[in-house]
Amino acid sequence: MRRTWPFTFYFLLFAGMASLAPFVVLYYQDLGFTGTQIGLLMGITPLITFFSAPLWAGVADATGRHRRLMSIAMLGGVTVLCLFPLLAGFVPVLLAAIALHIFLAPVTPFADSATMSMLAGQKEMYGRVRLGGTIGYGLAGLPAGLLVQSHGLRYAFWACATLLLLGFVVSQRLAYGVSETRDSFSWSRIRTLVASPRWLVFLVVALTAGASLAAVSNYLFPYMKQLGADESTMGLALMAGTLSEIPVLFFGNRLIRRLRPYGLLMLSLVIIGLRTLLLVASRTPGQVLAVQLLNGLAFPAFWVAGVSYADADAPPGMTTTAQGLFGAVVAGIGTALGGLVGGPLLESSGGQGLFSVFGVAVLAAAAIAMLIQARLGAEPRTSPGVADG
Repeated sequence: MRRTWPFTFYFLLFAGMASLAPFVVLYYQDLGFTGTQIGLLMGITPLITFFSAPLWAGVADATGRHRRLMSIAMLGGVTVLCLFPLLAGFVPVLLAAIALHIFLAPVTPFADSATMSMLAGQKEMYGRVRLGGTIGYGLAGLPAGLLVQSHGLRYAFWACATLLLLGFVVSQRLAYGVSETRDSFSWSRIRTLVASPRWLVFLVVALTAGASLAAVSNYLFPYMKQLGADESTMGLALMAGTLSEIPVLFFGNRLIRRLRPYGLLMLSLVIIGLRTLLLVASRTPGQVLAVQLLNGLAFPAFWVAGVSYADADAPPGMTTTAQGLFGAVVAGIGTALGGLVGGPLLESSGGQGLFSVFGVAVLAAAAIAMLIQARLGAEPRTSPGVADG
């Protein structure tokens, strides 16, 4: 049961995300928002995550009230999701999006921290537990597409709210390792962590990958619409890309042992860049479906490596904070950058111009990070579960 509860939670959480996230830009377009307004919505609101996630996580580490804070966050998110489709104007929608990001920002870091705690000496098995999220995201893609095609985009919000409510129930079974050392929350400790050259390189890599992943996630469906795809085909593309993650997550422990967290991180960054550039060369929905299969070697490898690296190099008593900082950079600044730049690029240059920019940027970041890492020398210690696996 130590793996079953987090596995089930990830399944429900990411099934909910798959029911909504890929359709958000289409929903904003349906409301008549401009490319600049969409870019603002997709870019500014994730910045809330950058500040909100470490704050939630830091307070949880300082007080030990992880489950209570997780419950507040999830129920708040469900409430906003239920109200979101009732809004129409840009300002009300922007405020609702901000509130949604405030509530949902800490959910994944909390779940990751609980999972690593519950795995104890088998932390290298994180990928197999996180596999629940991949299966949930993949299986929800096609039904979500059919639901939207039949009933409209508003139902995506209500489907997500329903799944997250079920996730809230399961979240009560997660354990957060309350026995670990707890120090008072301090921004100075976070600044010390960020000041480390290794952590700084790690966070820059996370930011670049997050921006590229966000660009693909947010604007893939509008791009497919430009190529003539309908919503059910979009859902099929989502399912194909997500289910292709299963082998990497299942064998993630072996990849971590062989490549170490930082090596796997670099490999995933290269694949993210190549996949993004291959979307530029796609001319039909069928070709996009084929490129989506590369996602199995991109996002899951990046996330498993990032979570493992953050857990291994976190100071005592700051494991949740470290996961929150990693998640905030990826889903906060990275997603904001992808959203802010992506909206205007999609409107002015189309999907090809959009993906060209991010594909080149992420490959350049990978090359620079490898050079810096070579100068810094061997990567930091790994957690006992990873090293001994």
